[in-house]
Amino acid sequence: MKPESDLITEKESTAVLAINVGQPRPLPGQKHEVLSGIMKHPVSTPVFLSFTGMSGDAQADLVHHGGPDKAVCVYDYSRYAVLERLMNRKLNWGAFGENLTVTGCAEEEVRIGDIFQLGDAQMQVSQPRQPCFKLGARYDYKELPVYFQESGHTGFYFRVLQEGQVALGSQFRKIHTDPSSMTVLEANRIMHQGKQNVEGIQMLLALPALSESWRQTLLKRLNKLGSNGDSSPQVGI
Repeated sequence: MKPESDLITEKESTAVLAINVGQPRPLPGQKHEVLSGIMKHPVSTPVFLSFTGMSGDAQADLVHHGGPDKAVCVYDYSRYAVLERLMNRKLNWGAFGENLTVTGCAEEEVRIGDIFQLGDAQMQVSQPRQPCFKLGARYDYKELPVYFQESGHTGFYFRVLQEGQVALGSQFRKIHTDPSSMTVLEANRIMHQGKQNVEGIQMLLALPALSESWRQTLLKRLNKLGSNGDSSPQVGI
């Protein structure tokens, strides 16, 4: 019998609706040229997923985007309807610069460290997506990053554990989870609403799969709080 942490239930079934890639292009409406890879398009042919991302995909700002911990950006299609109403517009696949538009991977359903199989590749949840001004710039809706941050519906990133070919129609499934780990939504609440929550920060830092960039941000925050930090829980964990 599998250990409890490896048990995957039918309720956790997932699917990939679109695989999206794109090259850096100028963002519209900027005073000076700002390149971004947020404008992605769906592809119907197989792509190779390496430790640093998908073939045919690229980022303009390699300081804040891309790299092994942020090789694949994921967003759940269940969030599209609310955002279409919010911005009063129809959205296409890859609307938020995600590489994978999926179902069954909302932020409250996915935990830091969860491992997924897609085609020949295996991927692990490393951190929530960090809202960026480019989300709003793409649609001339500057409040969009704030909505992502306050709602916690940010999507998340995968690091790649095993490279391989992926394609639309490839089986996509969760193959490992640890029920004691923190959900993406809980991690977002600590990062954005629980900035004084020492206990929550320490719990998030204790997760081995957490990305290095989030780890460094949280360690700096913890050091600033020092002995004056309020260790009382401020978010549900």
